Amino acid sequence: MMKASVKAKYETDKAAATGAATIAFNAGDFKLRASMTDATVVNGPSLNGLALAVEKPGSFIFDYNVPKKDFRFQFMNSIRVLEKPLNLNYIHFRGDNRTILDGTLVFDSANKVSANHVLGSRVSHKVYRDDVCRATYQTTSKNLGFEWSRSSKLNGSFKVAASLCLADELKMPKLTAESSWDFDI
Repeated sequence: MMKASVKAKYETDKAAATGAATIAFNAGDFKLRASMTDATVVNGPSLNGLALAVEKPGSFIFDYNVPKKDFRFQFMNSIRVLEKPLNLNYIHFRGDNRTILDGTLVFDSANKVSANHVLGSRVSHKVYRDDVCRATYQTTSKNLGFEWSRSSKLNGSFKVAASLCLADELKMPKLTAESSWDFDI
């Protein structure tokens, strides 16, 4: 049996009113989806704002932007590590030439460890509750960076960062330290 759903949206809170519609079909294990914005029909029928998608929930999504002839695909999987679920995602944006890898190990509903990596740019890791360590490398400018930050309502927030341009030889790294506190008056 095949199921279908239609979703329409019209917004007037922006500078110009906008609209969008999505139609989705369940075809066995797959979902087929077509979306359009008001740009598809406002000045006569066109491909502007038209997107097509094929999805197998929990396995993959393939999105195709028709006017840009661009696509994004995502593969997802979940495995068990020490009886805890590890959720993995691989996402590739062809037009942006960007690939993202991320994973989340779920200990329980309140405790998770997540890491993601945009290939060629950064690695981010939540270390302990409010602490995050981030390493970055920009291939075009050859800038290497490291950042440690904490965001705590109780103890205030801070960020310590160091960056170094590997294209320049014998240069000291740029160091930055920031701190902020919130006060109730």
